Amino acid sequence: MHAKRALLVLDMQVGLFHGPEQPWQGEQVLNRVNTLIAAAHAAHAPVFAVRHTGPEGSPIAAGSPAWQLLPALAVDPARDIVFDKARPSAFFATSLADQLREAAIDELVIVGLKTQYCVDTNCRVARELGFNVVLVSDAHTCMDTPGLPAEAIIAHHNLTLGGAFTSLQSTADVQF
Repeated sequence: MHAKRALLVLDMQVGLFHGPEQPWQGEQVLNRVNTLIAAAHAAHAPVFAVRHTGPEGSPIAAGSPAWQLLPALAVDPARDIVFDKARPSAFFATSLADQLREAAIDELVIVGLKTQYCVDTNCRVARELGFNVVLVSDAHTCMDTPGLPAEAIIAHHNLTLGGAFTSLQSTADVQF
């Protein structure tokens, strides 16, 4: 039997994408995420898009311009589920796990920002909660850090998360 999948799009927000530091291969990743959203829509698979919400006064405080999802992101608020989180985990203090279970989703396809924070956290937490996880190896990104370039962070996380916590698939190989 084929697993019932949903797409989880993490933190594809104006302030994170167009902030002072640019995500590695940002436009390519955005295009791949949009390809996956279109594939999920075509298959009638649920799409969950989450915004990270900073505290009041922060650049990504709720309602601020930087907090908004990217205008170029193909999320359709009329059909997709858009929600907010205040921690790296999209499961913490949200109804995400309940919504996935109610929809009989057993596999979560994860994409978005930032690899070493929210992408990593959600891969691990989803697995701990009993969901199978597909990390789309070419559809998550981050920024360079003083210690490592973004490309190395992404490669490291693909290797670390792949197998133990997730299955790795490229955008071209994901099916809903």
